[in-house]
Amino acid sequence: MPKKVRGLSALEVKRLRHTGRGGNATFAVGGVSGLYLQLAPTGARSWILRSKVGERRRHIGLGGFPDVTLAQAREKAREAKQQIANGEDPIEDRKARKAALFAEQQRGITFRDAKEKFLVGKLAEFDNPKHRKQWRATLDTYADPGLGNMLVSEISVADIQRTLEPIWIGKNETASRLRGRIEAVLAWATVAGHRQGDNPARWKGNLDAVLPKSSRIAKVKHHPALALDDATEWFAAIKQREGMATRALEFKAMTLARSGEVRGATWDEISFKDRVWIVPAQRMKGRAEHRVPLTENAIDLLKSLDRFAGGNFIFPAPRGGKLSDAALSACMKRVNHARIGGFLDSRSGKAAVPHGLRSTFRDWCGERTDFPRDMAEIALAHNVGSEVERAYRRGDMLEKRRKMMSAWEDFLHGGEAPNVLFLAAS
Repeated sequence: MPKKVRGLSALEVKRLRHTGRGGNATFAVGGVSGLYLQLAPTGARSWILRSKVGERRRHIGLGGFPDVTLAQAREKAREAKQQIANGEDPIEDRKARKAALFAEQQRGITFRDAKEKFLVGKLAEFDNPKHRKQWRATLDTYADPGLGNMLVSEISVADIQRTLEPIWIGKNETASRLRGRIEAVLAWATVAGHRQGDNPARWKGNLDAVLPKSSRIAKVKHHPALALDDATEWFAAIKQREGMATRALEFKAMTLARSGEVRGATWDEISFKDRVWIVPAQRMKGRAEHRVPLTENAIDLLKSLDRFAGGNFIFPAPRGGKLSDAALSACMKRVNHARIGGFLDSRSGKAAVPHGLRSTFRDWCGERTDFPRDMAEIALAHNVGSEVERAYRRGDMLEKRRKMMSAWEDFLHGGEAPNVLFLAAS
């Protein structure tokens, strides 16, 4: 047992001095056995409790003097000795509490901070600046106001529900994307050690119990399409007009590509020898390379353009660079306005738009031809079949699609629907 000494007063403790020789000097201050004031040659002073913990001799630090007074040091020493009497090790207990605090601080990251850290890696996945902007904007606009200042470790299903409900009915597509993006941020936070447990933004077996299914409330918005009976007249009107946007719209009608794919088309994507347009994966919505067979008329259209007018872009804007999406829409509107009553969607009665040409083609395939459904879907660069089926499918029916595209072009020029029959094994 440490030797008991006379208890020093606060004034006596204050007057203690280092001899100036050797290392640290220690002085027993009494009041609690084993309590010492340690003096360093530099003048620093600190409290130490010397005690035996189990079979180990421990020097337990109790803080610095004068921040910790003599009375406080004696109280701390008594508490430490009580811990020892209870079979605890004050030093190990302190280490455990520090580790727990550190872990809690690591988990104590706000949703806004987690979002920023997550987006550093996530946004690097996107080649399209528009997609990067949309990801951030959705979270900034709808998630940050309610979740931004919350610790990710404290976010619950109720918090996610509260965030989504105001837009779940009126803006369901946006809300669905928001839910998935919040889930991704919280998944990152879990892996990074900032939270534990189930992801409160998960849909299946979680939010699906408190929010209505998107399929029950979200109406699919179809782009107004050109009526089949108007296709020949519309195409003739397009061919009579001048302008780069008009030629881009004509090319779009013959290839059935999306507007962005046409506007971004470059000369090095065209093989005149093989009569094919190869759209690279990074420019496709599905992130997979797409081969488009080119008909003779499509080739003639391309050859009629000045290859050096807009750099590498096939359909350059008047001042250079890529045509805007608005340019094709404006061209379509001008054609509509030039016709009494315009070119209207047969279902909605709304004026047809460029993207609706793809629906017109799909209607033509289904209603007036025997071309296989899968072939039409591949022509539109849609996924066909399950992931397993797509993994085993090596071809893209290019030559068969070439015949289909020629038939489609004949239809646009006023020809009759082809009498084509494809056997199931073909």
